[in-house]
Amino acid sequence: MYWKSIIMSLLMVLMIERGHSQSYAPETILITTTLGNIKVKLFNETPKHRDNFLKLVKEHFYDSLLFHRVIQDFMIQGGDPDSKYAEPSKLLGDGDLNYTIPAEFVPTLFHKKGMLCAARNGDDINPEKASSACQFYIVQGKVRTDEDLLAFEKRINKPIITRLKEETLNKSENKILKEKIDAFKKDQNNDSLMVYFKKVNTLIEEEYAKTPHFTFSAEHRQVYKTLGGTPHLDTQYTVFGEVIDGLDVVDKIAAVGKNKDDRPLIDIRIWVKIVE
Repeated sequence: MYWKSIIMSLLMVLMIERGHSQSYAPETILITTTLGNIKVKLFNETPKHRDNFLKLVKEHFYDSLLFHRVIQDFMIQGGDPDSKYAEPSKLLGDGDLNYTIPAEFVPTLFHKKGMLCAARNGDDINPEKASSACQFYIVQGKVRTDEDLLAFEKRINKPIITRLKEETLNKSENKILKEKIDAFKKDQNNDSLMVYFKKVNTLIEEEYAKTPHFTFSAEHRQVYKTLGGTPHLDTQYTVFGEVIDGLDVVDKIAAVGKNKDDRPLIDIRIWVKIVE
C-alpha cells in the first residue's frame, strides 16, 4: 500500500507537469490568405497577447477578415472586424473589440522582418501603449544601415532628449545662453541662432551620453542590417509571434496595389487556425 501511494503521487505530479508544459508550449498558427499561407509561432514570453489571440482564433473571429492596410518595406495589417463585409471604398482600421491588452514589452523580442505584433491607438490617447484586442500586423520592413539605426535610437529616445534640452536651458549657468537664443529669435537673426543652437546641442549630447537611454543591442543591430525590419517600433508596440514559414507571402501581400489609404485594391482575406 505504501509503494502504491508513492507511485500514485508520482503519477499525479507527472500529469500536472505534463499539463503545465502543454498549456505553455508554443502554439503554431496557420494564416491562410488568398495569396498564400503564412505559418506563425506565438511567443510564451507575451502570455496575455498569446492567450487573447488563441481565444479569438478558436472563436473563428478572424475568418474572412482582410489584410486592410499594407505598406511595402513596412508591414501588413489585419484584424479589423469591420473589414469582413466592407465595401471596396470603405476606410478601414478603426474597428476593434471593447477591451485592450496591456503592453508586454520583452527586450529580446524586436521588430525584425516576420514578427507578429499588436496594433494600437496612438500615444496621445493611449500613453500606456495598450494593444488592440484584435488588430495585428506582420513586419516586412527593409535592411537598415548603422546611420539609420542611430537615427531610430534618437527617435525612440526623443522624450529623453526633449527633457534634457529643457533642463539644459533652464540651468543657472546657461542663463546667458538662453537669453541670447531668445534675443536672436526675436530679431530673426538666423545665422547667430544656428551658432548658439550648435552650442546647445553639444551640451545636450554630453548629457545624453551620461543618461540611461535605449540602444539597439549588437545582435539586434546585425539582424536589422541583414534581414531587415522596422527598428523604430521597438519598445513602442508589443511583439508576440514570428513567421516561421511564408515570408514570401508577406512580401507578396505588401507589394499589391493599394489606394491612398493603403487599402489593397484586391481583397486579401484570411482564415486562421491552430495547427500545433
